Amino acid sequence: MLFAVACAVAVANVYFSQPLLVTMGHDLAMSPALVGSVVTLTHAGYGLGLFFLVPLGDTADRRRIIVAQSLLLVVALTVVAAAPTAAVLLAGMAAVGLLAVVTQTLVAFAAALAPPAVRGRVVGTVTSGVVIGILLARTASGLLADLAGWRSVYLASSALTALLALVLYRVLPRHGGAPPAPLRYGQLLRSTVTLFVREPLLRLRALFGLLVFAAFSTLWSSVALPLSEAPYFLSHSAIGALGLIGVVGALAASGAGRLNDRGLSRRTTGIALALLAASWAPLAFTRSSLWALVAGVVLLDLAVQAVHVTNQTLIHALHPEAGSRLIGGYMVFYSIGSATGAIAATSLYTLAGWGAVCALGAAFSCLGLAVWALTRHSAPESR
Repeated sequence: MLFAVACAVAVANVYFSQPLLVTMGHDLAMSPALVGSVVTLTHAGYGLGLFFLVPLGDTADRRRIIVAQSLLLVVALTVVAAAPTAAVLLAGMAAVGLLAVVTQTLVAFAAALAPPAVRGRVVGTVTSGVVIGILLARTASGLLADLAGWRSVYLASSALTALLALVLYRVLPRHGGAPPAPLRYGQLLRSTVTLFVREPLLRLRALFGLLVFAAFSTLWSSVALPLSEAPYFLSHSAIGALGLIGVVGALAASGAGRLNDRGLSRRTTGIALALLAASWAPLAFTRSSLWALVAGVVLLDLAVQAVHVTNQTLIHALHPEAGSRLIGGYMVFYSIGSATGAIAATSLYTLAGWGAVCALGAAFSCLGLAVWALTRHSAPESR
């Protein structure tokens, strides 16, 4: 549970800014284009961190890396909170994204510490924290900004991250999992690419990750648009509260982990991808029924997390000594899928409306299901 909380707090920093962009822009006299680059730079920093920082967990003491990155994240958050100019803000947000990848180092460490018989359940619990952090970040930042301004969001996160760094320093084992690999940094990065070349299961699971998170991002990057228009005209706080509903689905991630521990990973993936495709049927009726939206959100989040937990459990088992490289490399595809879904969904909504967005999400989901159907007998994994 400590790992889950730490993951939630770290990853939330990547998403805090989304409800705050207009306020930030007014405060620092930023143009609309410059305001939009806040999110872009944060995610770019996160993507770079996945490839360049997360693999370090395989060559050094993960406890030391986690605490050091958390403390550097405290500094970056403080810079953002005190930013006097747009340039300082943008630099700080890029650093926040880069250092927030401590989330994935925590996931890899949790998987390494867990006995194989319960690894799926442990990864599921920690991953639930990641997704809850993503879903509730916008809600928390919007409410806190209304009370004390946008800078208070980053000051509060800085204080909480510092507290967690102290707790992790005191609680995490000094050594755990496989011994560090004797690799230089350049060799470490090259070996991440080599793992993808050599392991067909890793490539397959990375493709599943890309497609399910493209579907996830298709919904969550655009759902505010129809809800802020007729017939609902919901406030930002009300729309942000939708993340609370998504948490219901996210909490099912630990259940998917237990199924993986029983050797049912292939079946779990197929059922989850079928549910993901089915979730877009009720979501298509969002404009006429909020209950349909709720049902679709729960189904979609449950399905995405079931696949995500299964993916991480399976790929870590390939080479436990390379867990950080495997998870960091896999998460690069998660980032590509998330960015693709967000850009495509918001553009498509402007051109063709909510129905087209749902068709896009269903296409990503059905493509994932088709890939599973074509590979289910040849994939080197469990039932």
